[in-house]
Amino acid sequence: MDTQRTDQSTLRYALAPDAAAALAIEETFADYGLMLAILAELSPDGGANLVALHDLAYETIRQRTRLPSRLVTLGLRDFASNRTTAGLGGLPLDEKLFAIKGPSALTIATVYGRIVVPFDIRGYSPGWNSVFPARLIASGGRYEIEIGVVPKILPMEQKMMVQEGILSRMGRLIAGVANAAIDKAEGTSKVAVVEQAIREIDAAADEARVDLGKARAEEFRIRSRRGEISADLTALDDKIRLAVSEGRDDLAKAAVARQIDLEAQIAALDKALADSAERIDDGQKAMQAVLATRREAEARLVELKRSIARHAPEEASGRATRPSAELGAARAAAAVSRVTGVPRTEASGAAELDELDRLHRERAIEARLARFKSGGG
Repeated sequence: MDTQRTDQSTLRYALAPDAAAALAIEETFADYGLMLAILAELSPDGGANLVALHDLAYETIRQRTRLPSRLVTLGLRDFASNRTTAGLGGLPLDEKLFAIKGPSALTIATVYGRIVVPFDIRGYSPGWNSVFPARLIASGGRYEIEIGVVPKILPMEQKMMVQEGILSRMGRLIAGVANAAIDKAEGTSKVAVVEQAIREIDAAADEARVDLGKARAEEFRIRSRRGEISADLTALDDKIRLAVSEGRDDLAKAAVARQIDLEAQIAALDKALADSAERIDDGQKAMQAVLATRREAEARLVELKRSIARHAPEEASGRATRPSAELGAARAAAAVSRVTGVPRTEASGAAELDELDRLHRERAIEARLARFKSGGG
């Protein structure tokens, strides 16, 4: 029996294979059951000695099943430990038998080769009761991959950021800069509120840029892989026609089976591409929001400081200046400029920036009005 690891948790991935991928998984389970039956026949005592068991059964299993060699090796270890019987405990997996390939797809080694399968994260449960890194579970036509992980507890602020999403977070920042809470603050605390908003925008800009970069890299990788598979499919068409013309139905059948597997992979890659496109779109919108919000926050900060200076001239002249506040505002503005790539706007350039925004808005209004007039909506 496996002893439960209380320092680990079980992370569950719910798989969503298409018909071809489901068949590959079922056939792999069937061959794994055959392997266990062979082991029980060759080693009735349970085969506690893994080295002897390997010498006794490895070649026989490889000849009588289609299992990947790595899965046979893990299966021998599983059997030697008396931890698995047919249909119980699933298939043992490690990093060579499965791999996460994107935010919603993973690959699994099967008797039909490596397949791509979409997945959803079901969540965590406490404890992990396997000596293997992961296992593939089949139950009632549903499939899961369970992974033993050591959870890292995020601070509450980071959890909120992850759950909220970059666009939602930018919306909150935009609302916060123009919120009545600033107007309700008294004296220089208004400045502190806006400066804090600028610092949050700084962090959001970092997050948006990183997410956008990752999404673009992921899209490039997926497109490259899809192109490779499409080329393989085209080549298989020619090979199938050649095999049929030569009367080699056996070769044609094997090539058609490979085509079906590749088409299943393309379907999964198309889904991953759609997800990447959505992430890229969100990232671009978030970056645009960063630029607009940073300008508004800096303009608001300038106006607040002017207002405070007008209403408290005696206080300002009667005590020593505090360069730390000005320095902090300058540093915040410089950090925002560095992250967003937009140069800091001095007060003297505010009118020009407003004029540029007005022209841009009028151009957008005219373009949309033209679309309506042309019937484009």
